[in-house]
Amino acid sequence: MAALTSVSGFPRMGQNRELKKAIEAYWKGKASLDDLRRQGKKLRARHWRLQQEAGIDLIPSNDFSYYDQVLDTAILLNVIPQRYQRLSLANPEDTLFAMARGYQGEKGDTTALPMKKWFTTNYHYLVPEIDPATRIRLNSSKPFDEFQEAKELGIITKPVLVGPYTFLKLARDSQAREIKLDAGLVDAVAAVYAQVIERFADLEALWIQLDEPYLVLDKETGDAELFKALYSRILPARRGRIKVLLNSYFGHMGDIYETVNLLGFDGLGLDLVEGRDENLAAVNSYGVAEGTTIFAGLVNGRNIWRNDYAVTLGLVDALRQKTDRLAISTASSLLHVPFSTQGEDGLAEEVRRHFAFAVEKLGELHDIAQLAAGQGLDALKTNQTLFNGSRVVPDQSVADRIASLSDADLVRQPARAQRQALQRKALGLPLLPTTTIGSFPQTKEVRAERARLRRGEIDQVSYDKFIRGQIDQVIAKQEELGLDVLVHGEFERNDMVEYFGQRLRGFLFTKNAWVQSYGTRCVKPPIVWGDVSRAQPITVEWSSYAQSRTQRIMKGMLTGPVTILNWSWPREDVSNQIQTTQLALAIRDEVLDLERAGIKVIQIDEAALREKLPLRKSDWHKDYLDWAIPAFRLVHSAVQPTTQIHTHMCYSEFNDIIRDIDAMDADVISFEASRGDLVVLDAIHDAHFETEAGPGVYDIHSPRIPSQAEIEERIGQILDKMDVSKVWINPDCGLKTRGNEETWPSLANMVQATLAVRARLEAR
Repeated sequence: MAALTSVSGFPRMGQNRELKKAIEAYWKGKASLDDLRRQGKKLRARHWRLQQEAGIDLIPSNDFSYYDQVLDTAILLNVIPQRYQRLSLANPEDTLFAMARGYQGEKGDTTALPMKKWFTTNYHYLVPEIDPATRIRLNSSKPFDEFQEAKELGIITKPVLVGPYTFLKLARDSQAREIKLDAGLVDAVAAVYAQVIERFADLEALWIQLDEPYLVLDKETGDAELFKALYSRILPARRGRIKVLLNSYFGHMGDIYETVNLLGFDGLGLDLVEGRDENLAAVNSYGVAEGTTIFAGLVNGRNIWRNDYAVTLGLVDALRQKTDRLAISTASSLLHVPFSTQGEDGLAEEVRRHFAFAVEKLGELHDIAQLAAGQGLDALKTNQTLFNGSRVVPDQSVADRIASLSDADLVRQPARAQRQALQRKALGLPLLPTTTIGSFPQTKEVRAERARLRRGEIDQVSYDKFIRGQIDQVIAKQEELGLDVLVHGEFERNDMVEYFGQRLRGFLFTKNAWVQSYGTRCVKPPIVWGDVSRAQPITVEWSSYAQSRTQRIMKGMLTGPVTILNWSWPREDVSNQIQTTQLALAIRDEVLDLERAGIKVIQIDEAALREKLPLRKSDWHKDYLDWAIPAFRLVHSAVQPTTQIHTHMCYSEFNDIIRDIDAMDADVISFEASRGDLVVLDAIHDAHFETEAGPGVYDIHSPRIPSQAEIEERIGQILDKMDVSKVWINPDCGLKTRGNEETWPSLANMVQATLAVRARLEAR
């Protein structure tokens, strides 16, 4: 008999981003809330049926969200800060959107919750905010309603919730600090989860999945006790009527496996992709508790490459040495991969057959379960044809260039303090220079022209003329506002990674392989297929044109090598270090060409540097930072001292790697800070940070327009912690996803706030 198959979670946006379109139509007033709810229900039914037809036994529910599953959990627990409750919005969806995006309207004006990266993914979650006024209680019927929806379709799903331990570890207080986990709070949270389990038992659910990815992080004092305190109160609610799956992913829980195992969960989900060796060692050392099923995370939820069935079956055999109670599962939610390879006819079949998106991974689960039972051997034969020999021909010139590198290629001269003095003189910028992160709103008109070019309705000459017109307009507007360092707006770019990949050798591209990043924001990562090198100059022509249209300083805008790799689908046949070094050399060529073209300020975005930092601190340097930081230095080490190198990072916590960021040896860094209450400033102060810095003074991921007074206050908070001579003023991130109606008033207020602060400083 084949083992149970289980999916941890499924993409929610739909094959053609139907949910994104429905939500944005509602936000714009072009669709009703009922329209949105109907589309959500339609997508849920479609996705449940897809999994049922693929033969999946344990199909998830409550993995659907209109924005974010952590935010849904906060609302379920009534963790809704008073500023949102006071809005008294008519519908729960509107309260959810206010918490996620902020609110500015007739009922009030409030900012959004902080937003952070979901572990080592490019997905973002909303940080729960717990304060003394919070009253934990069961506050939402969403999980139960969606279970009932599926039941009416004849599908008994496995409800999925963010677990209580992970929820409390992610939560912060109203000042963005870690919360104090007193007994009352722990008991209240455990009581709600116990209620949830009892309610699902009443609804005749067979399993409930509680996701605890925080278990794979290093443990702090009291963590094991917190976990036991929660689950010793929660598990008795089963009463033999429902089974609880404790699910972990993104790494291993070897250091707490014994504790978890002894608690007697009905199922333990182990990531056997990213945490393979340590999780297997824990099972071998401590065994499996009687009555516990190991949910073996064998199908990668974070890559697009086909599973090697022979390797996977070896892992199944290893587990069977310790237990016969085995389920075949995804290693994590499939939220982090595209929907389906169906329709990707731009990729040759010989290429496409190497890929498995979410729908194809359902088939892999079914195949592995059948093969583990000694059935379906034809699937194994077909699968193994993908892994016989190399699929690409190496580029020897790339290998030779890497081999010729020396330590001197990673060090810029002279030292940064000397460079900064030279740059201040050469650039002649005022105190608190103002700038933006790079991109400006990509309007319908811009997207329509790009689509017309793609369809062949206009030629390249006409398209380029249109782009020049957009650049002229945005330069004039920036000059009118009084910004000090300008950008050209990036109107020619579809995406900050895909645009570069299209001009580099070694990349492939899809038509519809979208993945949710946050809210309705989706990205379409390119695929690294072979060795990477620069095919031609990428940005020089547009940056040169933009500089020719203004007397002010124009920033050249590049995407850094670590971010390009982290926001692509990397190869699995060579290391990430090798791929990043190849990319660094390609971007280095672009940096030097920009400098030769007269661009004096060059921004090399590393928005995703923190994203792939290993979750265990002991792995940070040897497995990542020891090659990621040098790769960035390689990109800019050969420029002249007076050329100012900027970088940008967004939506990550920087405090614990602040010295490593300084070691990147950029001249200026801009980063997200507004949603985090500027807590990173303490780390900057304590680390004696040498890099000039622009902590974002307002949140671009919210549609609200910050007032001049609000931004002045923000600048004051920054100057309390930083030397004024090292401070830049900028928004949190690029403005591509915002509208002109929000962008320009916000920037005007930012510039006026800066002028007001400068005037006060000069008057002292």
